[in-house]
Amino acid sequence: MVYSVKLSQIAEEHSLGIAYAAPDYDDVLITSADLNRPGIQLLGHLKYYDTDRLQIIGNSEHALLGAMSPHLRREAFRCVMRERGKEGHVPAVIIAHNVAVMPECIEVARECGVSVLTTDMNTSEFYAQLIGTLRRHLAPRQTVHGGLVEVHGEGMLITGDSGIGKSETALELIKRGHRLIADDAVEILRTSRDSLMGRSPAIIQYFMELRGIGVINVRNVYGIGAVKPSCPIDLVVSLEAWDDSRKYDRLGIETETTSFLDVSLPLVTIPVRPGRNLAVILEIAAMTNRQKKFGYNAAEELASRIDASVDAGISF
Repeated sequence: MVYSVKLSQIAEEHSLGIAYAAPDYDDVLITSADLNRPGIQLLGHLKYYDTDRLQIIGNSEHALLGAMSPHLRREAFRCVMRERGKEGHVPAVIIAHNVAVMPECIEVARECGVSVLTTDMNTSEFYAQLIGTLRRHLAPRQTVHGGLVEVHGEGMLITGDSGIGKSETALELIKRGHRLIADDAVEILRTSRDSLMGRSPAIIQYFMELRGIGVINVRNVYGIGAVKPSCPIDLVVSLEAWDDSRKYDRLGIETETTSFLDVSLPLVTIPVRPGRNLAVILEIAAMTNRQKKFGYNAAEELASRIDASVDAGISF
């Protein structure tokens, strides 16, 4: 599925000025999360030129255009903008550093029906910010049944069958000072090749359903510090009913994984039965996952100690 975001929304989010708004400015959709600085395109080299991208003109491009005659500048802008309905067109041209917009730019923009926007930010800083914004809006995504809580800085996706206790566990974690991102449905976005971001669908953001109580607004009950709009997903916890016939991992040397949107994540399976304090267990799971990121694995250390004792002939 191809996602899109309106040009006008991007302009609003980044406080862009409007040097020229095309007639369809409010309807232009951006579908590419990549950007382009049209250096060689201004000179007429259009091989591999992707007209789906926003075009950013910085000091280098501005200096190149300034060295041209007015006629050549018009031709350069035509190469970049292109006339609608022919070989393709760009969503917009954005001029950085708040430099003066050249008259030829506006002239050609009117011909081609391409909006021209401005920003006072330097090119590199604006480029980086805009890439992040577009990747967030256009990221591949899927919605899964579960809850998402930030525990000790780790984004924990809690999954399991209906009625297993996901919401109650999330609520206990919130009471212990951690933060809710989503309950019941989690929208997962792949923001880069190997990272996922989780958030709640807007219509149910910060709401939680508790069987026997009903729906509560966590932000209103526990305060603004108990919620967060989104967070990276670092760990998946699967809650399942305790099965006496199953052998559960008691050491944790081998790390199970699962994947969403082709991104692999560590997976911890927690068996549920009366008497187990799931909130405490999930806190430990978050801290253990954090330790593993820093290269420490308690199970591996214990195993190495046991091996060393056996090699030395020490009984325990």
